[in-house]
Amino acid sequence: MNNCYIKVCTIILFLSLSFLVSGQEETSRKVAFGKGISYLAKDTSFAVKFNLRMQQLFILAYDEASDQTMSQFLVRRFRLKFGGFVFTPDLEYKVELGLSNRDISVDKEDGNTRDAARIIFDAVLKWKFAKNWALWVGQTKLPGNRERVISSGSLQFVDRSLLNSAYNIDRDAGLQLRGKFDLGNTIIAPSFSISQGEGRNITSTNAGGYDYTAHVDFLPLGEFSNKGDFISADLEREQSPKLAIGLTYDYNDGAVRQGGQLGNFVQDSLGNYVENSLSTFFIDLMFKYQGFSLLSEYANKSAAHQIEDISKGFLTGTGFTAQVGYLFNNNLEIALRYTNLRREDDLSAISDEDQYTLGVSKYIVDHNLKVQGDITRSTFPDISDGAYQFRMQVEMQF
Repeated sequence: MNNCYIKVCTIILFLSLSFLVSGQEETSRKVAFGKGISYLAKDTSFAVKFNLRMQQLFILAYDEASDQTMSQFLVRRFRLKFGGFVFTPDLEYKVELGLSNRDISVDKEDGNTRDAARIIFDAVLKWKFAKNWALWVGQTKLPGNRERVISSGSLQFVDRSLLNSAYNIDRDAGLQLRGKFDLGNTIIAPSFSISQGEGRNITSTNAGGYDYTAHVDFLPLGEFSNKGDFISADLEREQSPKLAIGLTYDYNDGAVRQGGQLGNFVQDSLGNYVENSLSTFFIDLMFKYQGFSLLSEYANKSAAHQIEDISKGFLTGTGFTAQVGYLFNNNLEIALRYTNLRREDDLSAISDEDQYTLGVSKYIVDHNLKVQGDITRSTFPDISDGAYQFRMQVEMQF
């Protein structure tokens, strides 16, 4: 049934797209590669922009302990994105749908999504009620660590770091308040959110408490070009140094999933949900100047209680990642990344691990058309054997 539903949704979306690009004298349209397809009603009562992107990925991995090699081709991501405004430019919306198997991934959700495909990533309204202030309502990314907020289509490596996989607070449904103001020469952008706390596309009632997030960005050297503080690699080749520092604190009251918004639902031996409040702290830094870029993050996730009689442990511990890259004049970039994870205690579901990654990217049309490859060496503090992984990915988005 899920496959039929996906096919129907896809057909409807592409029929809608055909309508948007058909000859309509009463509308204005703009089409440009990488900028999507834009449609504006003649009376300017609404606007819509459509984007499509896909990632074709090859993975080759070798594990020293088992002496086994694994390879795989897959569609890593396939996304449809809609955005624009309705009634007034101060009321914006964003919709993002994921149709690849990795995007949908229903296996960890048990009955909380009614076994339906998790197609919806973003479905959010943004009301600009005052200058530089907006209220967001719906499901979208929480204001968390920078690496997670950066789109998966704008990454410097094939994918995000191990720190992000373990600790990020991802997407959730609720309310967000976002603002920005100047304090002397420093730009400050605070964000606050209250959300359900169990991640995207949850259909059951709230099992625990709510999730509360507070985030603030500091830009002491002024704004980045073209929102470059949320784009990996210095494609704009900043002519003066740019720096962004982000602080995030998230409290998930009575979390029932391993990571709060992500991971398996934690149960006791009788099959009952186990609640455990999770606190997450992030600090991140991004620096760019004349083709050089640096992104670094630290994460700490802790649980209020140690619980032994459970099916899965909570994802608690610390992590650090740092990556540097340099973009040459031919739009070829070389990047290096180091990441480590350390578990909070013996009950944590985190495994201690260090990763060293070398990446190469060729930006044909910025992040809209690019080829990326990276190789990673993974080591484990308590195990002599490690692992290698090679990835090659082609990305296209219009």
